[in-house]
Amino acid sequence: MNEDIRVPRVLLIDQHGEKQGVMPTSSALEAAEEAGLDLVEIVPTADPPVCKILDYGKFRFQEQKKKNEARKRHGPRNSKPLGHQRDADVGHRC
Repeated sequence: MNEDIRVPRVLLIDQHGEKQGVMPTSSALEAAEEAGLDLVEIVPTADPPVCKILDYGKFRFQEQKKKNEARKRHGPRNSKPLGHQRDADVGHRC
């Protein structure tokens, strides 16, 4: 984020989601400062890395919210205890 980005050039996406193209990291930082937002590395493994101008606090909140929703969807479906399943077989010996 911001000054932690150490690569010389980045692919910049502005706060409106529009691709601004490849530019020096210093220019991307200036654009983020002018907008009053943060420059965040979205895809650090790309060549050049993809950076986006956004509100980092809001971004972290939304990411946490997505994780919580995913956890809810993958939780236990059936909360009833199974009990003893062999009770139904009593008296029915073959």
